[in-house]
Amino acid sequence: MEKLDAVSAATLQAANISEALLPTLSREDIRDLFPGPEHFLRRKAIWNLFHTDQEQGQQAASPNQENGSNGRGLATVQVNPCVSETPRSPDVQETPRTWQLPNPEYVVYTDSELEHIRKQYFEMQLVGQEGRCTLSKELRCRLVRNTVTNMVSIIRATTTEFMYPSKNDFQAMAKRLVEYYPMLRDNSVNCRHPWELLFKQLLKRLHNIKTPKKRQGPTPQRQRKRRRLNLECSDDSSTSVSESPGSTASTVLLDRTRSSASSLDGMNSPAEIVDQRGEATEDLGVHSGTESQQSQARHYHTLQEMYKRPKPNKEAVAQLLDLEFDARRAFINSDTLRDQDRPANILQAYPCFREVDHVMDELRRILDRSNPDFISDLKTRWESFNSKAQFYGVFKKVLGPPTTQDKVTRSVAMMKALPEMFPSPVALPKKLGHASEAMVHVLEPTENPTTYLQRRPVFSPVLIVCDNNCMLAIGSTPVTTFPKENIDTGVLYLLAYYYAFHLTYPKCIATLLSILQTEVLQDAIHDRDATSSYKKTLSEWKKFIGE
Repeated sequence: MEKLDAVSAATLQAANISEALLPTLSREDIRDLFPGPEHFLRRKAIWNLFHTDQEQGQQAASPNQENGSNGRGLATVQVNPCVSETPRSPDVQETPRTWQLPNPEYVVYTDSELEHIRKQYFEMQLVGQEGRCTLSKELRCRLVRNTVTNMVSIIRATTTEFMYPSKNDFQAMAKRLVEYYPMLRDNSVNCRHPWELLFKQLLKRLHNIKTPKKRQGPTPQRQRKRRRLNLECSDDSSTSVSESPGSTASTVLLDRTRSSASSLDGMNSPAEIVDQRGEATEDLGVHSGTESQQSQARHYHTLQEMYKRPKPNKEAVAQLLDLEFDARRAFINSDTLRDQDRPANILQAYPCFREVDHVMDELRRILDRSNPDFISDLKTRWESFNSKAQFYGVFKKVLGPPTTQDKVTRSVAMMKALPEMFPSPVALPKKLGHASEAMVHVLEPTENPTTYLQRRPVFSPVLIVCDNNCMLAIGSTPVTTFPKENIDTGVLYLLAYYYAFHLTYPKCIATLLSILQTEVLQDAIHDRDATSSYKKTLSEWKKFIGE
């Protein structure tokens, strides 16, 4: 700054640009700070002062960069998984684009948007804020998709056989991508290596584009055995949303040709999924939880045998569910389970979830696995929220003053008023008279519950209040029943099934369920998922209760 004139120094100081940020400014940035022809010499002086040395270094390195570029936005990289890598300098100018190793020769995919994000990362690294630079889901998917496509094309071009890249090739490519794009590093405690998540995504993409092999019958004996190319890989967890957060997402393969009434023999059970994923995860040194995957498979088979008895022991079932938690969540969170088939498939694999006690215990495992008093604390928080919501409903003029009504009538009235206390700015689906019908429905004396479920326009958990008890259903699938005396905790049962079955909130009551998630379950929502309606409703609620 001392070498600049007073006008330049004052302008840069007013723009909060320190001397450390000056080398990162481009010509366009300097032109925006000093527009007009009268500042031409001043712009040139600033550029020459901080960029002369860098331009000389780039001119000296330009012959190597021209040799490493293929003219199509791809940086040439020769990958060999058996050769170790040298640590990379954090400076973007010192990052090599080429990796001279033996064949096969693969390429690191890059384009203008990826290069822009990479440049932004190194600029933020100068001020110690590189952790705020992340790669969007769209760019990550584009990078994974094009990388796999390029690798398959290159290996097909270099050999006459119909082959795919090996797991070692993908492992080396994942290491190289994380080195070239540092924002792809995964430093979570569940991953032993920063490139492990990207490696799984590359294998998953390859699995999606591979030509499926049809099962063949017996073949005549040949002198030379046919060679089969098998690639077993562990699948990836985000993105939605959910998603979400606290739970791990995986992709598994299920047999969709069976009917809803078929037995478990027609589809891959969670134990079979664990067996299929075992080899690849063991190669990476990844273990889920404290139980090995073979042990979780045995626990699942034991659980199935217990439910063949008339009255399974609840404590024994809960213990097995604790031990088999990781494999079960991978099965339930799978993207291959359609929302319409999800309840039937899950109940078929885990009939224990027809009991609300086991579903509430599953909610504890998902949100606070180490807290044995989670359910009692949750009920206490719900009672506090419910008492405040009664006065909030009177304030919003959607609920009458508290009277001497019985507990069932008072609880039903509260559940019907909750969607109006915390409304969602979305039009109701057709044939849904009120937003509360997405949560609770009081059955008329002449109304058939099966008929009501079949013509219900939304696919979400619902409480059906009958004369003698309450029934909980998901979509058109009845799940369980419980006494009407427990209807005051019916909202907690609904939330537990949303979490246990990995269901998406209906848009017509999404704001209400988000409020219950943060205020009652104390499960935080990411800022990117917090809608304006949720923020406005939450601020009004906080203002009413004085927080």
